[in-house]
Amino acid sequence: MSKILLVEDDENLAFLLKMQLEQARYLVDHVAAGLVALSQLKMSSYDLIILDWMLPDISGVDVCRQYRGSSGRVPILMLTARGAVEDRASGLNAGADDYLVKPFHPVELNARVQALLRRPTSYAGKTLQVKDIELDTEANRVFKSGLEIDLTSKEFSLLELLMRYPNQSFGLETILSRVWQSDSTASVDTVRTHMKTLRRKLGDSEENGIIRTKRGAGYRIVDSEQ
Repeated sequence: MSKILLVEDDENLAFLLKMQLEQARYLVDHVAAGLVALSQLKMSSYDLIILDWMLPDISGVDVCRQYRGSSGRVPILMLTARGAVEDRASGLNAGADDYLVKPFHPVELNARVQALLRRPTSYAGKTLQVKDIELDTEANRVFKSGLEIDLTSKEFSLLELLMRYPNQSFGLETILSRVWQSDSTASVDTVRTHMKTLRRKLGDSEENGIIRTKRGAGYRIVDSEQ
């Protein structure tokens, strides 16, 4: 499950966008000001930023410029009522990856979001596969050796995170920030508990299973012996 930071000061629009994105199975944190967004980006990890141009403190362009200036690499989708070519160029030159002019259709927003979230090195189409495990990101289904496994939404999100980045280790705090919303009461113990049940459902052993744990490094899913 991809995690999105929505930066929008219009409460009504923010509510509608957040609801639409969550219905599409994205995890969404919402803030209403540019400086708060920059602070949030230092504390939490995201897969996409949806950034309004007009904000009450600093502009979305300034947020984008400062974030890129601090080596921020997360894709940015800029939202604005400004449709002039010069304005679009200004946003893109500041580091935005795409640009959406208000008002826009929900279908177009979803298409832009999906396009920015694609990661060619680890994502091909809608299915992720590591060894005998297949994960369908659109239908929210998981199969092992052809047999479907019933996972909760959080277990699914944990598995999806690991499968998108095979052989890469994720610490407990990183997993917590990627899979749970920032205002959640979940803790690293919550992560451990969900990982334990996920492993059990996958029939995984701690020593030779597909999900490995390394003290000080965290969890990773292996698609080859390393």
